[in-house]
Amino acid sequence: MESDVDRIEPPGDRANRSASRLIQNEATTEIPVHLLFRDEPGPRPGPVRLGPAVVASRQGTGEQPRYRRRVPAPAARPAPETDPALVERPARVLPGAVGVIAGACGTAGCVLTSWWAGALPPLAVAALRLPAGAGAGLGLPQWAAYAGAGVLGLSGIGGLTRGRTGRAWVLGLFGRYAGTVRRTGLLWVNPLARRRRVDVRLRHWRSEPMPAADPGGVGLRVAVLVVWRVRDTARAALGIDDHERYLRECVEAALLRVPVEAPGGAPGAADAAEGALTRLVARDAEPVGLEVFRVRPARVEYVPEVAAAMHRRGVAALDARQRATMVTSVVDSVEDTVTRLTTRGLVELDDYERKVLVRDLTVAFCAGRRGPGPAVGMDMFN
Repeated sequence: MESDVDRIEPPGDRANRSASRLIQNEATTEIPVHLLFRDEPGPRPGPVRLGPAVVASRQGTGEQPRYRRRVPAPAARPAPETDPALVERPARVLPGAVGVIAGACGTAGCVLTSWWAGALPPLAVAALRLPAGAGAGLGLPQWAAYAGAGVLGLSGIGGLTRGRTGRAWVLGLFGRYAGTVRRTGLLWVNPLARRRRVDVRLRHWRSEPMPAADPGGVGLRVAVLVVWRVRDTARAALGIDDHERYLRECVEAALLRVPVEAPGGAPGAADAAEGALTRLVARDAEPVGLEVFRVRPARVEYVPEVAAAMHRRGVAALDARQRATMVTSVVDSVEDTVTRLTTRGLVELDDYERKVLVRDLTVAFCAGRRGPGPAVGMDMFN
């Protein structure tokens, strides 16, 4: 049964309308001719989701699917493995007066125990104005008193230490980190703790010449000046053995990645290299408790293999610049002289006479500037 549209519209118009709708459809895309007859060997992969839609091979059109190349994400740089507990923290200390008092009490206890046992000499008893003792002898109570007084005196005197400005004490108790002492003055710490002195002042270290390269790949030897200090005493004292050796290795690794400007280069490039070196060395030194403020190339020179060739090249470039400057000055002088002579009407010259005058003035000026010897520019007028 025909619809109302079939009855109203003729078949030809209906076919044309369908074709026009098919061409104007948004889902239909233009198909290149060379894709209609392309036959790829091997199994065809499945559709790949591109944005909100899935683009695959269209049935009946011969269009091949389009695929997006997946670029793997760069692997994240793992953080250095450090002990979370190895972080600087203040140690428990007491004022130095506590140790002095404990030492004095222990000494007094030993003296009194000796008087109690009758072992104190009569002259000492008379000097201390002590009553005559009964002379009980060295028994178990006397030995116990000696032990207690001795432990008290040794603990008080053995725990005394002096804190100085710019120095710190890293304490370790039975193989474990017990804290850091940054206070100054007379202090009392646990006498059983092991003490490590650490210099926390600002320091600088100058390296020996290290291998490097300039932006053009020419070999260099660079002596670097590093300004640094210890920021975390726990990691610096217990994490590495030699600070300067660690800095040397960090600087040497950074020089292999950052090109250094050759001698006589632009100052801006030297500042950029200094900033890059500082960032790399500071990042490598941070996990071990070192703070790096500046890494500056103090002396830059070519390696012996290319030093002679670069010296000759520099001398030649300098001589060329001097020659160019001298020729420019001579030409300006000759031009000014000829212009003044002709402008003021002192001489009237035709083209040939002008050329002769210019040649003679050029030879005279070059000979006067260079001294005896062949003049520059003489051959250009012959």
